[in-house]
Amino acid sequence: MIHQYKLGGYNIVLDICSGAVHVVDEIAYDIIAVFESLPREEVLKQVAEQYPTVNESDLNECYEQVVALKESGKLFAPDTFEPMAGTLKAKTSGVVKALCLHIAHTCNLNCSYCFASQGKYHGERAVMSFEVGKRALDFLVENSGSRRNLEVDFFGGEPLMNFDVVKRLVAYARSIEKEKNKNFRFTLTTNGVLVDDDVIEFSNREMSNVVLSLDGRKEIHDRYRVDFAGNGSWDTIVPKFQKFVEARGGKNYYMRGTFTHRNPDFLKDIQQMLDLGFTELSMEPVVCAPGEESELTQEDLPIVLKQYEDLAMLMCKREKEGRPFTFYHYMIDLTGGPCIYKRISGCGSGTEYMAVTPWGDLYPCHQFVGEEKFKLGDIWNGVTNTEIQDEFLSCNVYSRDECRDCWAKLYCSGGCAANAYHATGKITGVYEYGCELFRKRMECAIMVAVNRAFSGDER
Repeated sequence: MIHQYKLGGYNIVLDICSGAVHVVDEIAYDIIAVFESLPREEVLKQVAEQYPTVNESDLNECYEQVVALKESGKLFAPDTFEPMAGTLKAKTSGVVKALCLHIAHTCNLNCSYCFASQGKYHGERAVMSFEVGKRALDFLVENSGSRRNLEVDFFGGEPLMNFDVVKRLVAYARSIEKEKNKNFRFTLTTNGVLVDDDVIEFSNREMSNVVLSLDGRKEIHDRYRVDFAGNGSWDTIVPKFQKFVEARGGKNYYMRGTFTHRNPDFLKDIQQMLDLGFTELSMEPVVCAPGEESELTQEDLPIVLKQYEDLAMLMCKREKEGRPFTFYHYMIDLTGGPCIYKRISGCGSGTEYMAVTPWGDLYPCHQFVGEEKFKLGDIWNGVTNTEIQDEFLSCNVYSRDECRDCWAKLYCSGGCAANAYHATGKITGVYEYGCELFRKRMECAIMVAVNRAFSGDER
C-alpha cells in the first residue's frame, strides 16, 4: 500500500508497510501512481504523453528506479503484520508500565467543555489520600515485571488542589527506586491557577514533564476556562506559566490547548502562544458529547484541515529563520521508530497503562473513568474484570475493518479507544472525524520532517 500527496512544494510517496518515505520528481510521482494498475508499456506511453519534452531513455530509467525500489521492499511492500497483531500484545499482558493518578477529582475552574465534568468524572468530588496513592505506586511496581522505567501522571481535576500528597508520593517513589530497581518518570498536568514558587521549584526538580493548559487567545481561553463565578483565567495563569517555563529553561513542558467549534481557526491561538514566548505546543480537538455547543462540526472540518497545513508551513518558515517550535502532533521519527509493536497495538490503555481514581479503582485510561462498565478492578486486588481487559488486549489496528485499507493505519495504530467508544459505542469502532484530522496531521508532520531533512539542499 502506498499513499501519495503534494504539500509544501514536495511530491511525497509513503510506502505504508515498509515505512519508507520517498520525495520524488513529477515524473516518478506519476509513474508510481499507475505502476501497479497498468502494464509497463501503458505506463510509459501515458507518462510520455504527459511529458512530451522528456526523452524515452529518461522515462525508462525512471521506471527502472521504481522497479528497483519495489524489489528492495521500499515500494508496494506487502502487509505481513496482521498475523502478529494479537501475539505481540499478548506478550506484554499483565505488565503495567504507566499509571495516571487522579490525584484530585475536583477543580477550581468550571470549563464547560470538560470531558471530566469539571473534575468530578460524573461522580463525587474527592482527593486521593497518600495511602491510596502509595498503594497505587506499589501496584505499579508489583505489576511492572522486569521493566525498569515507569511513568506516573498526576492528573485531575486539578492536581495542585492536592499538591501535598503529590509531593509525598514523589518522595515515596524516590525512596524505593534503588531497592526495587525502578526509575520513575513523573508528569504534572495543571490549569495554572495555583502555580507558585513552591510548585515551580518542586516540579522543575521532580517532574520530567509538565502540561500547562492554555487555549491561546484571551477571548477564546476565557470563553470556556472560567472559575465558578464565571471569570476567565487567562490573566491569572499566563504570567505564572511564563515564569514556570522560564525556570524550566524552556524545555520539558507542553502548552496544551483545546480547540472547539468556537475556534476552528486555532492557528491564531498557536500564534498567540508563540507571541507569549512558548515554543513547546499542543492543540487538541475538543472531546465532548454529540450536540454540545463546543462540538466540532462538518462545516468546521475544511477550516481545521487548512489550519494544520498552514501550521506546517509556519513551522518550516520559522525553522528557516532560526526560530523553531515544537507541535506535539508533528513530532515524528522517520528513521528510528516507533517499533512495529506500537504501530500495531496502539497506546496500551487497559493493559500497559491504567488510570487510578481517588478511591483506588482502576480504569483503562482517564477518558473511561466514571464509566462503570469499564472498571477493571482496584489497586488492592488488581484486574478482576478480565472480560473488559481482554477487549482492550484484542484492540489493535487489525481489529477494525475500516482501518484495513487506510494508509495511516500504522501511524495511528487504530486510533483512540475512548474516542471510538464515545463516538460509536464500541472501543473497536472508528471515530471518522478524528480519522480525518489524524490523516491530515500525519501528512503535515511528514512534510515538516522532509523539509527539515532537505533544509539547505536544492530541490
